[in-house]
Amino acid sequence: MIKLNTDHAFLNEDIASYQGQVNELHDAIMNKTAKGNDFLGWVDWCNNYDKDEFARIKKDAAYVRENCEVYLVCGIGGSYLGARAAIEMINGLYGKDKYKPEIIFCGNTFSSTYTKQVLDYIADKEVMINVISKSGTTTETSLAFRLFKQFIEKKYGKDEAKKRIIATTDGTKGTLFDLATKEGYTKYVIPNDIGGRFSVITPVGLLPIAVAGIDIDALMQGVTDAFNDFDTADLSKNPAYAYAVARRILQNQGKNVEMFITYDLQTTMLAEWWKQLFGESEGKNGKGIFPAAGTFSTDLHSMGQFVQDGLKIVFETLVLFKNPTEDVIFPEDADNLDNMNYLAGKSLDWVNKMAMQGTLEAHEVEGNVPNLLIEVEDMSSHSFGYLVYFFFRAVAMSVLMLDENPFDQPGVEVYKKNMFRLLGKK
Repeated sequence: MIKLNTDHAFLNEDIASYQGQVNELHDAIMNKTAKGNDFLGWVDWCNNYDKDEFARIKKDAAYVRENCEVYLVCGIGGSYLGARAAIEMINGLYGKDKYKPEIIFCGNTFSSTYTKQVLDYIADKEVMINVISKSGTTTETSLAFRLFKQFIEKKYGKDEAKKRIIATTDGTKGTLFDLATKEGYTKYVIPNDIGGRFSVITPVGLLPIAVAGIDIDALMQGVTDAFNDFDTADLSKNPAYAYAVARRILQNQGKNVEMFITYDLQTTMLAEWWKQLFGESEGKNGKGIFPAAGTFSTDLHSMGQFVQDGLKIVFETLVLFKNPTEDVIFPEDADNLDNMNYLAGKSLDWVNKMAMQGTLEAHEVEGNVPNLLIEVEDMSSHSFGYLVYFFFRAVAMSVLMLDENPFDQPGVEVYKKNMFRLLGKK
């Protein structure tokens, strides 16, 4: 379950006053008649996904875990952000399964230093690679994949290399599909009706997540439970839609920047995933809220001053995980030279939550910064699946309220055209 608290948001309109519009858009989402309906496959994916393919993911993930030290996930945007968000949120940054195998994300940058350092790092390690691209022509991913493909072929020979490369791509066509078919790589399908930023619940995200030792059955159960819970347009019962409406109300009040806030470092990549989901879905035709993020209390020491006293264009969406994955009790010290004994016997999670409460009060009472509070039970696989589906429904409703297509990204093509011209690609 997710709870949404809007008491800290200073809304000057009643969320319930939008019920009529939400009713209409909910029907369009569920009946798949909304703008961008060709990409609404995620809505009921929990009921329609290929169960045989799902079982194969678990089997192949077990094989990977037994046969490599480093698993390269080669993809960009939705082809890696969701998986990385899940792995770090659920396992933690130094969890017990973090290095079984070690998962390195590549193909998401042109950085020569990063790419060369990864190549050097894996030189004496057992390596497998999962290349992820719908078309197979994404430049960052294709460039990296050629380098790592040749590395694996040189290290193991072509026959063994074929067993160490997995391609997640279109099911029938495309550059990567053709290459994978010719070479005999294991293939997984990116559904035609689910866009990249919604693809974490498909083989795009599920295979790397399973390789990390995470229970993908529980993750998909979280998606299923969210689907069932949000199968209503009633704003008093659907927190995803209530969140979407609250965003629109706050923007009407001049709040054009939304900061996604958590208090756990292991959710930093969750914020990066959220930024793509909302930024790429909503930023069209001069519309939308700019998505930013902060991991508090860390970022309070860099961004806190602006949020508190700066231009009043910001509202915060605070995601609170009620139960930490792990906790530590702060010890007493006989000498107390650091004057910290006032915290002796307290858990670090309690300290973290008191920092959150103090910051919330400062931003709300003195800073006049609206806060939307989303409460999540824990950082389990089930909660991750539930939470991402919550945001899927919220972003669809929020963007449709702007009368825009939430599922395309025409602006992304502009930089690509210029880049290709400068690179000399015909």
